[in-house]
Amino acid sequence: MGQYSEGVERRMKEFFSRLSEKDRRRYAAVEADKLGHGGQQYIEDLFGIDSKTIRQGLADLEKPEACAKDRIRKKAEGGNVRST
Repeated sequence: MGQYSEGVERRMKEFFSRLSEKDRRRYAAVEADKLGHGGQQYIEDLFGIDSKTIRQGLADLEKPEACAKDRIRKKAEGGNVRST
């Protein structure tokens, strides 16, 4: 399991603090998954969160319809396709 530098950890914590609760879970889950073995504990310690938070984030990510309906911008009607 890798460990991020202090600068990267600081930016990750700042970004994490600006996210909604649901997005925090998802972000923590992605980071823990990315790090592999030991990653979950590292991310729990880094963000000061419970293991249940990461498990819920992983479950959230397994539901693509849940992610899609949280869109902030509406899907373009007719598409935004450029022709050259």
